[in-house]
Amino acid sequence: MRFVNPIPFVRDIGRSKAFYRDHLGLRILRDFGNFVLFEGGFAIHEGRSLEETVWQAPSGMEEPYGRRNLLLYFEHADVDAAFLNIAPHVELIHSVQEQAWEQRVFRFYDPDGHAIEVGEPLGQSDE
Repeated sequence: MRFVNPIPFVRDIGRSKAFYRDHLGLRILRDFGNFVLFEGGFAIHEGRSLEETVWQAPSGMEEPYGRRNLLLYFEHADVDAAFLNIAPHVELIHSVQEQAWEQRVFRFYDPDGHAIEVGEPLGQSDE
């Protein structure tokens, strides 16, 4: 057995697909309408349809799927350029900061309130 990837539930698949494609620069490999697979293995699924697939009924809940209990991690070779491109389009958690493990990252929320971290590959810090 091997772990493949998390699949966050999203309220509006079109909005989320555009967000990850246009603001994070992820390339779409397959678009099945209610399920989108991006290059690198990241995927999103329209929440109501996935609830019906997994539990045979929608939950009926309307609040955002993001619960501040999961962090989606991405890397970018130029974290400062990524920040400048992404920050105007998101609700920031914080700007670029160096972490205790000497990696520079910034964090923000996607349209569903999922926390996202973009960090430089480890070992690239200039500081």
